[in-house]
Amino acid sequence: MLIFLDILLTIIHLVIIGFNLFGWMWKKTQKAHLWFAGLTLGSWLILGIWYGLGYCPVTDWQWQVKRQLGESNLPNSFVKYYADKITGTDISSALIDAVTAVSFALAIMASLYVNFGRKSKRKIHVH
Repeated sequence: MLIFLDILLTIIHLVIIGFNLFGWMWKKTQKAHLWFAGLTLGSWLILGIWYGLGYCPVTDWQWQVKRQLGESNLPNSFVKYYADKITGTDISSALIDAVTAVSFALAIMASLYVNFGRKSKRKIHVH
């Protein structure tokens, strides 16, 4: 059961990351992306006040499962964990955090543009 939970949480993580990075691209998901990115940002910053900057409850749950499976020395970041696992190296946490933050910030800017910026430009052209 724990292995199933670990796999399920990995899939959930990958879906969340994918949606946070690319959900703004499709008209049908643009509003949902803005809300979801806001919730993610809130988790990172607001819950981060108590649990540490960048806090993710899904990572917290998954690390609890991984510890029960016998893993230890887990990093703070799911992205770092899998980047290290995929590359077989120990990538700098600072680098992973910077790439994650910049990528997420770009996705949020794109989301703000497709949800608000593009619409106001259309109104200007209509007049």
